[in-house]
Amino acid sequence: MRHIVYTCCSLLGALCLATPAVQAAEERPLWEIGAGVAALSFPAYRGSDQSNNFLMPAPLFTYHGDFLKADRQGIRGSFFDSDRLDLTVSLALSAPASSKDIAARSGMPDLKGTFEIGPEMDVTFWRSENRARFVKLLLPLRTAVTLEGSPRDIGWVFHPKLNIDITDLPGLPGWNLGTLAGPLFGDQRQHAYYYTVAPQYATAARPAYEAKSGYAGMQYLLALSKRFPSYWVGGFVRYDNLSGAVFENSPLVRQNDYIAAGFAITWILGESSRRVLVND
Repeated sequence: MRHIVYTCCSLLGALCLATPAVQAAEERPLWEIGAGVAALSFPAYRGSDQSNNFLMPAPLFTYHGDFLKADRQGIRGSFFDSDRLDLTVSLALSAPASSKDIAARSGMPDLKGTFEIGPEMDVTFWRSENRARFVKLLLPLRTAVTLEGSPRDIGWVFHPKLNIDITDLPGLPGWNLGTLAGPLFGDQRQHAYYYTVAPQYATAARPAYEAKSGYAGMQYLLALSKRFPSYWVGGFVRYDNLSGAVFENSPLVRQNDYIAAGFAITWILGESSRRVLVND
């Protein structure tokens, strides 16, 4: 739940936050697979005044191995795990965006899809005895590259987030609530990729601009989900605010705040016969 151009891939990651949490230690399948559909609405990129609406497949995959894990927190490898600290590998993807479909970027190079990888330290500040509620600080730091024939390094992203999960909502048995809030930061290469206007692409309405490193705005996310025996439903609403961002004056920033949202339903198609003890 991403930092970056928030395309369908990154917003599907937000839906992952809405998948069921585990209350106390319990046995679960080593892996599960499923498929469904997701409806998403989001801007072409952070700061764009054009929105995209998608109806697309929503695959589901969970895996609870000793090292590799894939669940509501994403795909990660756990190098260190204690009661309060968890050091993992964090991954993220974003899809491409064609500049011919974005008025503010008309005539500029397309935005390529990106892949991000880096370490993440999670710090648990508080957890209820039954592990149904917790407060964590998530500290992901990822480097990003473009997905193309000759990948290009486009810098680093740091997105510290306060995460609060409640899986025993009063009056709503089985429903899970997840929240995220935190600032975004990027280096000069990251911000230049999205917000710099090189002199050759400058126009009367789009002056040349060079983006700098630093603060990239705030992000807030609220997700709700419920797991049923053979399927789960989940949705989220996310608010981004770019006020005070170091690239706020870029001519490619057409609005300072926006709301993105998504909803998905997936059916469980298969699971392993092997059970493992999961304690999240």
